[in-house]
Amino acid sequence: MSPAARPGPDDLRRTFDAVPARTPDAHAPFADSWWGRAWVDALEALSMDEGRLARGRVYADGGHVAAVTVTPGRVIAYVHGSRPRPYRAELRLRTFTASDWDTFLDAVAARPGHLSALLDKEMPHSLVDTAGETGIRLLPAAGDLDPDCSCPDRGWPCKHVAALCFQTARLLDSDPFVLLLMRGRGERELLDELGRRNAEHSARERPAAPAVPSVAAEEALTDRYLPPLPAPLPVPPQPGAPPAYPELPGARDPLGLDHLATDAAARAHALLTTGADPLAGLGTWQDAVRIAASRPTAGLTATTRALYRELAFATGRNTTDLARAVAAWRQGGAQGLEVLENAWDPPAGPFDRARPALAAAGFPRYQPGRNRLTDPSGTLQLRFGHDGRWYGYESDPGQDDWWPRATPDTDPVGALTALRG
Repeated sequence: MSPAARPGPDDLRRTFDAVPARTPDAHAPFADSWWGRAWVDALEALSMDEGRLARGRVYADGGHVAAVTVTPGRVIAYVHGSRPRPYRAELRLRTFTASDWDTFLDAVAARPGHLSALLDKEMPHSLVDTAGETGIRLLPAAGDLDPDCSCPDRGWPCKHVAALCFQTARLLDSDPFVLLLMRGRGERELLDELGRRNAEHSARERPAAPAVPSVAAEEALTDRYLPPLPAPLPVPPQPGAPPAYPELPGARDPLGLDHLATDAAARAHALLTTGADPLAGLGTWQDAVRIAASRPTAGLTATTRALYRELAFATGRNTTDLARAVAAWRQGGAQGLEVLENAWDPPAGPFDRARPALAAAGFPRYQPGRNRLTDPSGTLQLRFGHDGRWYGYESDPGQDDWWPRATPDTDPVGALTALRG
C-alpha cells in the first residue's frame, strides 16, 4: 500500500501518511520498484550494524513509523519504540549544489525518454544506479547521510532511523520525485526547468532554416514597368462533360461520381458567366430538390428512382413530396419551391388587379385565398410569388392535391392561358 502524500505550503515540503502494519516477509524485497530497492541496498551498504537494520525493518513492517515529512536534505518522522513516547528520527542527506543540478538537468533534458519516464513516475536506471551518465549520484554514498534520533542509542543508524530509512523506500516506490526533493529540488520546479531545457535542446538540434534572400526597401518600392496581365481564357458556352468513371470492386458508384462532377462543373460555369453562385443560401432540403431536378425528365430510370429514395430519406420526406418539389423547382427554381411550400399575404397592388383582369378576359370568377386564386371547379389555381410572377397549379377535382404546371408569367391571364392550354 502506497503512502498518501499531503501537500505542504509549497513544492519543497511533502508529508506522507503513516502506512499500516503489514505481514513481514524476510525473503521478499522491502520495496517494489527497482529504485526503491536500490535505496535499501545503498542503506545496507553504508550501515555498520546489520542487527539494528533488521530491527528497523521489523519496526517499519509493524507500522511503527508515523507520518513522514520530506524537505530538501531532510526526512523526519516519529517512530514508536519500546517506550510510550515516540522518538523523533531524522535522516539528513547532502543536497546537490547549483552546479550539480545544472549537470543533472542537462543530462535529463537531452534525453526525451528520461523526461517521459519521470512524468510517468518512473526513474531511469542510468540516473540512479551509477554516476556514469551525469557524474551526479542520486543514491546516498559515504558521507551523504547523517542520521539523528532522540533515543539514547548511538548506533549508526539506530533501529528508529533504520525504520525511517526503510519507510522512505516505500515513499520512493510511489513517487521517485521524493528522492529528487531529498536532494534539494521540488517536482514542479524540476518539471518546469526540464521542459525549458528540453525545448532548448530540441531547438539546437533542429536544422537551421534556409536563409531567405532579402530585397532592400528602396529597391522594392522603386517604380518599374510591369507587363499587362494576359487576357483571361474565354468561358466555354456550356460546362464540359466529366470523364467516365469505371466500375471497380469497392469503388464509389460511378453514376454518383458522374452526377457530382457534372453538378460541380455546372456550378463553376454559372460562377464564371454570371458571377453568382447558384447554391448560395440554399438549405439542405432546397439543395436535395435541386439535385433531384437536375436528373433527366423523360421518365424515372432505376438510378433516378434510387436517387429520389436516398434524397427523400436524408431530408425526412417521402418520394411524393420530393417529386412535387422537383416539379416546382423546374417551374421556377428556388422561387418556385417557395411558392409551393409557403402561402403569404401580398400587399395591395398586382394581386388585387388579377381578378378583374381574368374576368375581363372571359374567365370565371376565381376565389382568392391569401396569395392564391382558385377556379370554381377546384381544379386550377394561380399562386402569386414574391418575384411578381403567377405560378399555375392543377389538382384532380375534390382532391386538394395541387401540382405545379406550366410556365410562370407576370400576367395572370397569360399564366392561366398557359395552364389551361
